[in-house]
Amino acid sequence: MGALPVFRWRLAPDGYATRRQLRARGLRPGGQEVAAQLERPRRRRPPLVAYLYRVDLAKPVRPMTPAKWAALSKANAARRRCPACGRDAGYVIPPSLGACASCAYPEDQCAAA
Repeated sequence: MGALPVFRWRLAPDGYATRRQLRARGLRPGGQEVAAQLERPRRRRPPLVAYLYRVDLAKPVRPMTPAKWAALSKANAARRRCPACGRDAGYVIPPSLGACASCAYPEDQCAAA
């Protein structure tokens, strides 16, 4: 990647975009190679680097199929199900707890009752 054009932060010419900028426009890189890079200098640390892609070679984002929507909804439902009691917690269970709040802190349930 030594032959890539390098631009300073916020000074990239029109026609280039990062992955996030492409996504905001409804596009994706579509298999193209990195066309350029941005560098943001930092003190006493290596510079921040952002890779740029050409907008004219970008392709539209693939639409979600019904099978993908179904898989996503099953995955989100599994993140809400408590492995200890098996109930739907109604929220995404934090990985730090590993269980719903009532299973992770049973002493709080006894004090409330």
